[in-house]
Amino acid sequence: MATRIRLQRGGRKGYAFYSIVIADVRAPRDGKFTEKIGTYNPNTNPATVDLNFDRALYWVEVGAQPTDTVRNLLKREGVYLMKHLRGGVKKGAFDEAAAQQKFDAWKANKVKGLQAVHDNDVKSLNEAAAKELDAEKKINEAIAKKVADKKAAEAKAKAEAEAAKAAEAAQQEAPAEGETAEAPKEA
Repeated sequence: MATRIRLQRGGRKGYAFYSIVIADVRAPRDGKFTEKIGTYNPNTNPATVDLNFDRALYWVEVGAQPTDTVRNLLKREGVYLMKHLRGGVKKGAFDEAAAQQKFDAWKANKVKGLQAVHDNDVKSLNEAAAKELDAEKKINEAIAKKVADKKAAEAKAKAEAEAAKAAEAAQQEAPAEGETAEAPKEA
C-alpha cells in the first residue's frame, strides 16, 4: 500500500485548521486515514505545528511520501535532518551520540533564530506604537493650543466689553465737561 503524509482540513470557513495524517494515496483529502501524527494551524503568527516527531520520522524512513506543504513542515521541524543524520550513523560516519548532538545544536540554533525574529517583531510593534503615541500627542497639543487661543480671545473680548461698559458707566456718572457741578445751597 502506497502511503502519503498529507494535511486533512478541519476548522470553519475562513479559519482552516489541519491535521497531519498518514493516508493511502487513493484516499480523499478528508477521508479515511491510517494515523494522525500532528496538527498544523496556519492562523497563528508564526504558524503552529504540533508534531509527534518519532512517528513522523518513522513514516518518512519507511517511505511515506509527504505532500509539498507537509514536506516543508517536516523540514522545518527537523525530521528530514534527523533522517539524514541517522543515515550517517548507518554508514558509520559518526555515532548516535554525535548525531543527536548535531541535531540538538541545529534545534537550539533554530530556536534562537525564531526568538530573534520574534524579538524584532515585538520591537518593531513597540516602536510603531511609540511613533503613533508621539503623533497623537502632537495632535493633542495642537488642539490644546487652538482651544487655549480661542479661550484667550474670548477672555480678551469679554475684558474689552467689560472695560467699555465700565468707561460708559464712568462717563454717565461724571458730569459732562461743559457743565459745572452745582453746589448744594445752604439755607
